[in-house]
Amino acid sequence: MFENLCTLPLSADLFTQALHPTEPLLGVGLSTGHVQCFRLPAADRSSDDDDADVSVMSDGKGTIDTVWRTRRHKGSCRTLAFSNDGSALYSAGTDSLLKHFSPTTGQVASKIAIPSAKAVPDSPTLLHILSPQTMLLACDSGALHLLDLRDGALAASKPQQTHFPHDDFVSSITPLPPSSESTSGYSKQWISTGGTTLAVTDLRRGVLVRSDDQEDELLCTAFVSGMGPKKNRDNGVVAVGTGTGILTLWDKGAWDDQQDRIVVYPGKGGGESLDCIVQVPEDVARGKKVVVGVGDGSLRIVDLMKREVESILRHDDIEAVVGLGFDCQGRMISGGGQTVKIWEESPLLGRDNSEDGDSEVDDSDDEDGDEESGDDDNATNGIENKRRANRDSDSSSDSDEEGAKQKRKRRKGKAQVPLGPHGAHGVLRFKGLD
Repeated sequence: MFENLCTLPLSADLFTQALHPTEPLLGVGLSTGHVQCFRLPAADRSSDDDDADVSVMSDGKGTIDTVWRTRRHKGSCRTLAFSNDGSALYSAGTDSLLKHFSPTTGQVASKIAIPSAKAVPDSPTLLHILSPQTMLLACDSGALHLLDLRDGALAASKPQQTHFPHDDFVSSITPLPPSSESTSGYSKQWISTGGTTLAVTDLRRGVLVRSDDQEDELLCTAFVSGMGPKKNRDNGVVAVGTGTGILTLWDKGAWDDQQDRIVVYPGKGGGESLDCIVQVPEDVARGKKVVVGVGDGSLRIVDLMKREVESILRHDDIEAVVGLGFDCQGRMISGGGQTVKIWEESPLLGRDNSEDGDSEVDDSDDEDGDEESGDDDNATNGIENKRRANRDSDSSSDSDEEGAKQKRKRRKGKAQVPLGPHGAHGVLRFKGLD
């Protein structure tokens, strides 16, 4: 279904990534505290000729540019989130600071200290922008803070509300679609996972329900509309990835327990962890499908209607996939280890892909110790054809501790999996070159 267009090397381990809702901008947060923003080439589909559907990265005419790069946090950058309209980018790190800055310049506009109920700082785990008025901030302590953005971004560090939906830290947040009576068009309820439970929280009424103990760690969630029980197909389901390689399906409204299970990564005593998940856009998937990022570095495309793994792709041979998403032009972006990969729906499914080259973009850059201003670091231009042999990690000792705490670094075995339809790594497609 997908072919790998290029591989983008990073200067340190990736902890988080975020995609702009309307522009081809990719933000990454690294274990060193750096935040970097890349601009992907825009696909030109205005032509009527036969080459109109060929990606500019596939035909070798595009480059990935670094818009800016800066050290945003003294510890690791744990989470990133764009505002709903893409006009702002937010980050939170282990220095217990939450920052708001421009996605085009990196210039900091405001910042606050992350609230903590104890004398010690509370590090963040997740950020989610629920609406232009509300930000959700989850922390290691299990606290889920609701911050009000109406009176100026991050003007007050005191949260409007604080909930504890789980006994462990919150591992995922997924909004439920707004009701038909909604006048704002934004969701007021969301699904969260933490430890071995799933919970539903309401903006006004707090935690509504928490599931039974699933006896398996719940790590990631995605809401899929147009599915459900026989008498209510439009109800929608929530797909939940677990720590043992099982994808569980939950009917919306029936939150006590899961309704179905799909084995994504089989293994004796439990498979690899399913660390992140994203629904494939229906115009690309031609059905109800999700892509799951696995702890062994693979990407598995799951057909929810057939309840089976449709195909397997390879992001990395060792490191887990910690970030997944589709950009505004329908390209899949996967991140993990020290690489980000860009994938596109393949028009060449029958083509011989014996060439195993891995295309990369040069990511040479200078360290910037200034936290408060964007660094116009334009060193990442052009595409290489060799994978870097050595990975130089810039992670400090405290970021190493963070890596050990991350749920995404689970390792239960390194079983080899079949390669995807385009080999272990995608190659650049040059017109007329086989």
